[in-house]
Amino acid sequence: MASSAADALAEPVVVCRAIGTCVVPKDLQRKPRLVLPALSAPVPADAALPEPRPIITPPPRAVVTPPPQELILTAAIVGAEVTRAQTPWLPISAREIADEAARCRDAGAAVIHLHVRKPDGTPSQSRELFGEAIERIREKVDVIVQTSTGGAVGMGVDERAEPLACRPEMATLNCGTLNFGDDVFQNSRPLIRDLAQRIRESGAIVELECYEVGHIDEALGLFAQGLLPAPLHFQFVLGVPGGIGAREDVLRFMASQVPSGATWGVAAVGRHQLPMTELAMRLGGHARVGLEDNIYLAKGVLAEGSAPLVARAAEYARSIGRTPVDPARARQLLGISQR
Repeated sequence: MASSAADALAEPVVVCRAIGTCVVPKDLQRKPRLVLPALSAPVPADAALPEPRPIITPPPRAVVTPPPQELILTAAIVGAEVTRAQTPWLPISAREIADEAARCRDAGAAVIHLHVRKPDGTPSQSRELFGEAIERIREKVDVIVQTSTGGAVGMGVDERAEPLACRPEMATLNCGTLNFGDDVFQNSRPLIRDLAQRIRESGAIVELECYEVGHIDEALGLFAQGLLPAPLHFQFVLGVPGGIGAREDVLRFMASQVPSGATWGVAAVGRHQLPMTELAMRLGGHARVGLEDNIYLAKGVLAEGSAPLVARAAEYARSIGRTPVDPARARQLLGISQR
């Protein structure tokens, strides 16, 4: 009996193909096949036949850690830049914000990233407006409310910190200064430390907003100095003009910098939202979608609120074996229940 098909078959039979490079140690390489004389000539009785190759037990396959099945979807439903002139679906009043939060929860979101607006649509960090919106949301639906401490470009630290008086479950911490379009989003190191302390005192869990690779290092430095509690949750914001680009190599590198035990997600602006959030899901990260970052469902087609964007993200997640979690499970994954 031949020890392998290679010894039994005169010609190879293709059963599968692979892409890659295979290096075989010299002592395991196939020995040259003996060419027998033509049948018209007798085969000497003492003709040397090739030694059968030993059956080699392959080494254990490398263990590849699959992405976690559970996925946290965040809906950024308002933002500070989008206007009603750009989309009529932008929620402004507390009631509109609560209604949209409920629709996003029904679509699969567990977290609502929250900005608020004045009645004329201009951005605000007013604790009164945040308080009203959060109260309406909590009356209508169970979601994790994550308030922004970034506010809008040009706001001072005291103004940016006002939503913390509403004791949200989560709050964002922007981890560095960057050119934000034609403006400069100021986040000096003293300001970052000031806001980190205020967020911690409020009892909120921090989401670390990283628009550049150096922002990850800043966040890790804060953690090493004891200014941030574990577990850490990073949000990579990609494609902002003036910030890091929305590319696969960028995301893979940024994800590689996240320490064990931390979680990460992606928000990407405009046309980058769909490919980058889907890539994040495939790589094991979480995702943020919504009108704050992108107002289109398809090219030239306005999304009728953030809920359709959430529904599309949730559908894709399920198609690759990831399950959008409910707020209760998201709290466990983010460490909110451990406060």
